Amino acid sequence: MNRSTDFKEIVIHEEYNSYRECIQGLANEPICVRHTVLKSWDVARLIDSSLDPGEVTLKEIVHRLVINRPRIAVITGSIDHPAHLRDDVHISLAVLRIWQNGGVPFVFGIPVICDGTAQSNIGQCYSLASRNHTASAVNITFEGHSYHAAYVLSSCDKFPAAVLCGLAATDVARSHKDRKQAPVWAVFVPGHVLKGGTIPKNVRDSLNSLIGTACTQGHTDLADDIQENMRYILQCSSDEAFAGQLKRAVLLDLLSEEESRQILNDLAAATCDTKGGICAFNGTGNSSRTLICALGLAPPETELLMDAPAPKVVADAVDILYRSLNQEEFRVTNMVGRNYKNAVRIHNTTGSSSNIMLHLPAIMRYAGFDVTLADYEKVRKETPVPELFAHSLNEGRDTFVMAQQFKKGQHRGVDSLVRILSDLGIAMDLDAPTMAGQTWQQRIFELSVPVAPELGEKSIIRTTPVRQASGVEVLRGNFMSTSIVKIAGMSDRQISRFDDQLLVVRYYENEHLCIDEISSPQLTTLLEQTLRKVPGAQLDQLLQYNSKDPSLTYDPSRLHDLVTQGALSFAFVIAGQGPKAFGMPEMFAPSQNLKHHQFLEASSLLITDGRYSGVTKGACIGHVTPEAFEGGAIGRLVDGDILHFSLKENRLNVVDPTALEGGTISSYETVPERAALEKDRYDKMLERMGQIAASNLMSDVTDAEKGCVPAAVDLRARKILP
Repeated sequence: MNRSTDFKEIVIHEEYNSYRECIQGLANEPICVRHTVLKSWDVARLIDSSLDPGEVTLKEIVHRLVINRPRIAVITGSIDHPAHLRDDVHISLAVLRIWQNGGVPFVFGIPVICDGTAQSNIGQCYSLASRNHTASAVNITFEGHSYHAAYVLSSCDKFPAAVLCGLAATDVARSHKDRKQAPVWAVFVPGHVLKGGTIPKNVRDSLNSLIGTACTQGHTDLADDIQENMRYILQCSSDEAFAGQLKRAVLLDLLSEEESRQILNDLAAATCDTKGGICAFNGTGNSSRTLICALGLAPPETELLMDAPAPKVVADAVDILYRSLNQEEFRVTNMVGRNYKNAVRIHNTTGSSSNIMLHLPAIMRYAGFDVTLADYEKVRKETPVPELFAHSLNEGRDTFVMAQQFKKGQHRGVDSLVRILSDLGIAMDLDAPTMAGQTWQQRIFELSVPVAPELGEKSIIRTTPVRQASGVEVLRGNFMSTSIVKIAGMSDRQISRFDDQLLVVRYYENEHLCIDEISSPQLTTLLEQTLRKVPGAQLDQLLQYNSKDPSLTYDPSRLHDLVTQGALSFAFVIAGQGPKAFGMPEMFAPSQNLKHHQFLEASSLLITDGRYSGVTKGACIGHVTPEAFEGGAIGRLVDGDILHFSLKENRLNVVDPTALEGGTISSYETVPERAALEKDRYDKMLERMGQIAASNLMSDVTDAEKGCVPAAVDLRARKILP
């Protein structure tokens, strides 16, 4: 990495320089900068001794601050998150390049909550709140120390969106006429991909033995479920499925608690590669990577790394940031504003995480744009896109494999996706800028072969659509304003089954009760108890409607057959999980248990005012708005209510039972009031809220349609707050 001569004379154009006007900052910060540069050299010279920064004096640092050389913050996470384990080398390389380019480097870190670690415990109630807190912390630090630009080590879960929200909020504030300060510029370098693990031989032998025992004792469904899960690369997500299956085995006396614990321990120890990284499934981590890249904020060569980036990669990324300085076109708010529609289309075509349905509106609102879920819905309808991702965790097409293909030059990530969509006639905004210093049109101009043909079925990115159904659909209904369902996570069989389907509600006050029932040997009995709450004439009409067999009637002894044949479907409703009630935790564990339970997987919906993990598959409806705590009618549903789900119409309604008895599918205009029940459930939600620290309650945020952002952010986006 040679010293750059192209950038060392750059100064930022702005009327007000806090380090020139305020002697205290000029006195305090030079020692921090000097320590940062010298510490970075200690780390980086072990890789490349030519990275010597030269003499680093306090006098030179003061000079750079006073004449307004670029003050660039390297923003990183915490090493209690797997995606940040290799950050020390990366930080050091970035700091040295900034210094060599004549700038003033700073470093600050933000805690990053791992959604996998927080799964199924109280930590999930802090996860979404952490996004807003991180945005605030980034904004506070950026403004408090008056940085010009950011080099972001972009990792997993909420972190990329949170940092971008904080930077965008800063950029909006600096646009005020009285600030007289330069905009904010940023590049994001996505974290490297975590290589999936392999099930150890001793564990595989134990699981195969369990499969044999389950088959011998007549539990073939469980045996098939375990065998199917063994086909997946070992990730924390597949571990969750194993945990649910082993719980079922213990309850069926097929396995002891001790044996189950040992298997889970051995799986855990074999799951993560010691280099760390972002898990190889297409969850929120990799979906956030795709989002950041689609917004044009990532240097193209950094999109899919498999380890800490090499010195040249970091130097080039820093130089890309330098080329954007003093250019209005590349300020953070302009970048996200210009690339919003492209980001929606890329999100849909890659079948990315439903969490992005919260994060993208949040980013836009922090950036001062009055964007909601309705805007996403509008873009989706204006320019429908096919599914171009053939991502698979059990067929050798995970994100680590995708990164290997990227490294070999067999595709170019988002560039390839933009090229393919354009070739398919999708109206991409090819004139939108990217931090690479090129428009999308310029980036893909010579990309005549977006994916190497020799990859064939091994390719994750396809030039021919996998199918036309893709992305996340917005639903409406008589017990909600909106909700979402990830079509990309549903099989063709599920899409077909749940279009124009009647379902029987089974209601849960929290996810743990739902998990327990899904795992219970008494599940069939519990479902029968729910069906007994449905009058016989209604139940018969439901079966006849779903099966198209006018003679079919309910027979309890045939419950299993009715479910597997498609005549009987259930809606597992988990309410009281919304942002204001309980922090909007992910309902990943119940969704994963449902997916890996073949009796239920093809026949049952999950519905919640909470959210789901990015890796969630199956018919999972989330973000129901308004939430139960705010009076949403999802909180009025009871066991035995009948829902009508129409995917073609994007509708999910509660059916009028009287009309159903007469053979008519008619929706309630409004769900009946159940005042005593609602009061009881509200009191329970209020009591449960006490489990969360008061400092992290999301009591002053918008609903999911606006991304669950703080009220003041929403007011500014709507131009009510100046």
